[in-house]
Amino acid sequence: MNDWSACKNILCIRPDNMGDLIMSGPAIRALKETFGARITVLTSSMAAGIAKSMPEIDDIIVFDLPWVKTQEIEDTSAINQIVEELKLRKFDAAVIFTVYSQNPLPTAMLAYLAGIPKRLAYCRENPYQLLTDWVPDKEPYSFIRHQVKRDLDLIATINATTYNKHLLLNKNENLWPSIEEKLAGIGVDTSKQWIILHAGVSETKREYPINKWIEAGKKLIEEFDYQLIFTGSAKEKPLTDHLQSSIPFGSFSAGGLFSLDELILLISKSPLIISVNTGTIHIAAAVGTPVIVLYALTNPQHTPWGVPCKVLPFKVQDILQSKNEVIRFINNSLFNKPVEMPSATDILEASRELLKQASPEFKEVNLEFDVENLKINQL
Repeated sequence: MNDWSACKNILCIRPDNMGDLIMSGPAIRALKETFGARITVLTSSMAAGIAKSMPEIDDIIVFDLPWVKTQEIEDTSAINQIVEELKLRKFDAAVIFTVYSQNPLPTAMLAYLAGIPKRLAYCRENPYQLLTDWVPDKEPYSFIRHQVKRDLDLIATINATTYNKHLLLNKNENLWPSIEEKLAGIGVDTSKQWIILHAGVSETKREYPINKWIEAGKKLIEEFDYQLIFTGSAKEKPLTDHLQSSIPFGSFSAGGLFSLDELILLISKSPLIISVNTGTIHIAAAVGTPVIVLYALTNPQHTPWGVPCKVLPFKVQDILQSKNEVIRFINNSLFNKPVEMPSATDILEASRELLKQASPEFKEVNLEFDVENLKINQL
């Protein structure tokens, strides 16, 4: 690999969802600490909000790349405009972070056209001149790592390291009076503890059945002296309202109630969050909140990192399976066994265990796949 010691103005490209960017945090931190660099992140409109809360990031460029699934669609002229903007920024180097099922070459072309002299990424194909620093991608055919470890291993090839491998998000404690007022406004007793339940998800294939959310919520209220707060976006308010109305005593609908900064602080003050595999589980990991994740078996390397957690997996319906051949390989080789949908009792038992645990010291997540029983173990 080329010497990166003189790189003081580094572009990190992570143009995906909020959770993906959070998981790249430790690797971004390693670049900043090792080279004393100013870090700019190019990310999507979906992740831009969380980027502002990541202490490793100095500046943000928001752009929805057409080869990444995003909510916005840029016209073709916008590509030329972003290339020109990158040229003006005179970056010394670019690091492209990817999931193993993504091809980095379109993004590498962006950095190449912008004249960024050093360009690092994993790539399955030979990138030739598009990457100056090429790390052959052996996942998932030879092994599978947690996404955080994958990103840290990438930047380790240019001798960038960090002792702090936590996910981190800034918390604004000044927001707490506003949060308390909003909670009181929907009937929450802020002198008592609560559990957050986050049922909303961006993809149908990762949805956990509503009837099971309701059953689990009722069991949690019967078992514990905790209130239940159903969180979600403004678009998910009908869902949170429905869940609350189905559990009329002790539950509260907070769909669309909180800003992202408020949600980060709310999660940090919760003893437990129960969610599908979405950005909320990585927010929880970044603020040290134990988490139960109802984990649709899509990308197995995106489980919670470094916090007490329980992963309850379930299979994606065949009709909703990805057409991506790399993901199909995982489905056919690792996820080819029947698996039962987690029950309300499973959620209750996981909650019992996590609520009585004292938070342990940070521990790097190693993934082990029990193919026979289709379980994801974190060692």
